[in-house]
Amino acid sequence: MSDELIRCEHVYKRFPLPGGKGEFTALSDVSLSVRSGEVLALLGRSGSGKSTLLRIMAGLIPPSSGEVLSGGEPVTDANPDVAMVFQTFALLPWLTVLENVELGLEARGIRRTNRVRRALNAVDLVGLDGFEGAYPRELSGGMKQRVGCARAFAIEPKVLFMDEPFSALDVLTAENLRSEIDQLWNAGNFPSKSILLVTHNIEEAVFLADRVIIMGSNPGHLRGEVNIELSRPHNRSDARFAEIVDRLYTIMTNPDVTIAATGETPAVLGAAPHKSPFAQPLPHVRPGGISGMLQLLAEHGAQTEDVAHLSDRLSITADDLLSLLEAAVSLKFAEIADGDVTLTTTGRAFAASSIQSGKEIFRKQLLECVRLFDSIVRTLEGKKDGTMRVDFFLDLWDEYFPAAEAQRQFETAVDWGRFAELFEYDSLEGVLRLHESTAGEAKIGTLPAPAKP
Repeated sequence: MSDELIRCEHVYKRFPLPGGKGEFTALSDVSLSVRSGEVLALLGRSGSGKSTLLRIMAGLIPPSSGEVLSGGEPVTDANPDVAMVFQTFALLPWLTVLENVELGLEARGIRRTNRVRRALNAVDLVGLDGFEGAYPRELSGGMKQRVGCARAFAIEPKVLFMDEPFSALDVLTAENLRSEIDQLWNAGNFPSKSILLVTHNIEEAVFLADRVIIMGSNPGHLRGEVNIELSRPHNRSDARFAEIVDRLYTIMTNPDVTIAATGETPAVLGAAPHKSPFAQPLPHVRPGGISGMLQLLAEHGAQTEDVAHLSDRLSITADDLLSLLEAAVSLKFAEIADGDVTLTTTGRAFAASSIQSGKEIFRKQLLECVRLFDSIVRTLEGKKDGTMRVDFFLDLWDEYFPAAEAQRQFETAVDWGRFAELFEYDSLEGVLRLHESTAGEAKIGTLPAPAKP
């Protein structure tokens, strides 16, 4: 008998783009399985479709094509084999702790006596005995998430889905809950056969999971998987733990590469470039943030720094750090290998520059390294008055992103382009205008101006 509890087969999810311009593909050809007796982590950046995939597997939304099998049967409605712990607690404020925990059981038609017994057991399991009659307003964030866990535990699902369960909590509370979940699993007291964890936290994935599936973006797809070959409990001080974390950071900070299975350590292979410069997403960070990170790295003095330790030292989230590093690498200010970040000569020059010389370095790197900016500048240079309506560029982004993300891409591009003094944005007229210092200077690259679709 197969140990597969849930299986996705060639799952796609598409959403209509505004104005009838076609479809946005959120997930592309996703096939994976959740096996009995494992903790499986879906690791990916924001926007990689992790939560969408989780909801498809839970039967909350249908796939556009492909199918999900649970217990060998197609999932066509809410999946009875799963329960979900949400990031935002999702408690009803007018119900007590015990009543909130009973909700899922009541929805499944469980008799009151059995319902109360199972709910009390789940409350005890998460350490909230004594708080059964409390209301959510009386609880801390960590206690609210315990109630969310207890509600899922009470159902005794075959697979427990956890969607970024610790991301809304402070660092210490999140670590405490993470450790308690791990202890329950390792002790064999867990009320489900498997856990499927969605996260963007690399150390969390390595600490909790037996297997990590890495997702890429634009559209959401599977890049590969890494087996966490550590004895339980996973010890953070183990050299092998650090090695796996470093390898995952290397993979996550190189979003346009493919993971090849080559034994214990996945190799990183080059990927084909995007056909359109508007298809390559910009990381949503500000030039000042990039500069600040590079300055702190340069001031630290060391030639290289471990990426896994950098988030703690800079006091920023792993997802924010990955965005900053992606921007620095794309601009060739930094290089990442084996989990270590190293400033390039250009990166050190930018970190040490004055405001004006920093703008000049940033402008040069944008035009040489990010095709999008060369394309925008060449479009503006092709107009007699050096202007182009914003709608022209938004239409190009709309071909590859939903409306909200297309707008964010435009705003990030404007932020970078303004800092580099490549172009200006007139929000009243709704146009981009070539910066006076750029006219006649930005001749780098061979791309023609983009054709409007």
